[in-house]
Amino acid sequence: MTVVYIILVVLVIFFLWLASAYNGLVSLKNRTDEAWADIDVQLKRRYDLVPKLVESVKGYVKQEKDVLENVTQARANAIAAGGGVDAKAQSENALTGALRSVFAVAENYPDLKSSANFQQFSSEMSDIEDKIQAARRFYNANVRDYNIKIEVVPTSFFAKKLGFSQKQLFTLDDDVAAREDVAVKF
Repeated sequence: MTVVYIILVVLVIFFLWLASAYNGLVSLKNRTDEAWADIDVQLKRRYDLVPKLVESVKGYVKQEKDVLENVTQARANAIAAGGGVDAKAQSENALTGALRSVFAVAENYPDLKSSANFQQFSSEMSDIEDKIQAARRFYNANVRDYNIKIEVVPTSFFAKKLGFSQKQLFTLDDDVAAREDVAVKF
């Protein structure tokens, strides 16, 4: 009789641990999904601001038509980007690079830099970029925790069988290139 009780206690402890581990995975997955939604919100704000920024710059930099077209195209590509984190990150990196070129061009136009509209949009864009970076860090921290939970023993034995798979970090394509100043030549 005591052997049956011991086996029963062991089974109850195992199922309690399994339920706890499963709930932990679900919690981490939901936090990761929430963090991704936060990134989407900030990206939408950026998408909405880009046309306004382009319009404020258009009147001043008529000869920089290619720069403005590149920003518009990069925005359209970023909005249309589907698939996973890699596709979204790649399109966002292209948009970030295109926006950098607009601000680099603006350096050569004192009237544009002193324009109230440009200053307002520039300030808003800077604020949005800061929020996107914070949302990326939050997302990546949640992905890290989630991926660790999936990979460590003993949860690694059942996580994949229960439908949990690793998520990708949202990173820059080329960290070195992203930190360099944009070269503008006339």
